[in-house]
Amino acid sequence: MSNEPFVIERTFDAPADKVWQAITDKNQMKQWYFDLAEFNPEVGFEFRFWGGTKNRQFLHICVITEVIPGKKLKHSWRYDGYEGESLVTFELFDEGDKTRLRLTHEGLETFPADPDFAKENFVAGWTHIIGTSLAEYLAKQ
Repeated sequence: MSNEPFVIERTFDAPADKVWQAITDKNQMKQWYFDLAEFNPEVGFEFRFWGGTKNRQFLHICVITEVIPGKKLKHSWRYDGYEGESLVTFELFDEGDKTRLRLTHEGLETFPADPDFAKENFVAGWTHIIGTSLAEYLAKQ
C-alpha cells in the first residue's frame, strides 16, 4: 500500500478555464502554490523552486512531461542532490460551472527513507495546497 500514489480530488465553483489559468500562470501560481521564477506549460520545460520545512529547505526540480491544454498537466518532481523521482499530474474535469480537479502524485516511494520525504508529509502538503490554498484563491477570483 505504501507504493500507492497519493490522489486528492476537489470540486471548485469555477469554470475549467479559470482553474487551468490558476495552475499554469506563474503570476497566479505564486498566490496559492510556490513563487516560480518561470513557468511555461510546455513539454520539456524545467522549473525549480525551494520548499520544505522551517529547518530544511529542498530545491525541487521539475520537468513538464505532458500537457493537454485545459485538461491535463503532468510533470516530474525530484530533489536536487537526492535519489528518487516522482510524477505529479493535475487533471481537470469540466462539470458545467464547476471544475473537478484530480491531483495524483506517484513514485513517492522512490525518495530516500528520510522523515522529510515521508508520504504523510506529501498528503498533508497537497491536502493544504489543493484543499485550502487553491480553493481560497479561486473563491476570491
